[in-house]
Amino acid sequence: MAGNAQIARLKARFNAVPIAAREAAQASLRKSGDELADLMRSLAETSRDTGALIDSIEVTPGNMNTPPFSQPGGSTVVPENAVMVTAGNHAVRYPHLVEHGTDENDAKPFFWPAFRMLRDKIKRRTGRDIRKAIRAMGSK
Repeated sequence: MAGNAQIARLKARFNAVPIAAREAAQASLRKSGDELADLMRSLAETSRDTGALIDSIEVTPGNMNTPPFSQPGGSTVVPENAVMVTAGNHAVRYPHLVEHGTDENDAKPFFWPAFRMLRDKIKRRTGRDIRKAIRAMGSK
């Protein structure tokens, strides 16, 4: 019977790994989303007129709706274990014009340069945090 108890404990630990990994991923993604939004805000300073664009940059966690009229995608539900950083809202509907420019105004990119600058760091952080959570489950 001792073998059955050990197998039951092992199964319980295996079942707990996905939960711990999801929790670690969500915390890591939220931290990364905040960091990405901060960098986007600082890069958007060059386009500051009223500050409305900078104030419209938001981080939306999983299972929540993004602001209406935000770029990219408008009001959408963010999948579980994800975060979405958006720019724009009902009053600020021009982030794409600032990002890509118009005939009268030069482009002042802030969204995609920030994403490209932090993409690898975010991938490493998320992977590291998930691995750390899985290892911690193994030592219990």
